[in-house]
Amino acid sequence: MDCRGARADDLTALGGLALALYDEDNFAVESDAPAANLQALVGSPEAHVTVVDDATELVGFAVTTTSFGLENGQIAELEDLHVVPRARRHGLAELLIDDSARWARERGCRQLELVIAPNGLDVTHLHRYYLARSFKDEGRRLLSRPLRP
Repeated sequence: MDCRGARADDLTALGGLALALYDEDNFAVESDAPAANLQALVGSPEAHVTVVDDATELVGFAVTTTSFGLENGQIAELEDLHVVPRARRHGLAELLIDDSARWARERGCRQLELVIAPNGLDVTHLHRYYLARSFKDEGRRLLSRPLRP
């Protein structure tokens, strides 16, 4: 298995993996949005898109971005992480998390954050998984406000 930065020729396969993630996690997303957003992310210096390639196809990916804020300065967010079901339980998610943390540290980030979005599903297993990998639940709640043009 090869963990590497995503390339432009990965975009079609990445788009399919993103749609599989959103379908599995019950996210409502327009079908063309991931492809356009992935193209922008792969080319952005504020983003790190990593894939796991098993030599025949992509079997996982992670998207990490950075931002700067008053409270913590430079931070990174592990925005998306997905490993196809047949490749799970082989350490690939942890490999992607470690790669995201390394990338964030190299950019001076003080922490790597993530959001667990239930979307009507039981995500207790995800909470336990990330806690076991040194993430801390700070008790914060994420609220969002849709912005219309």
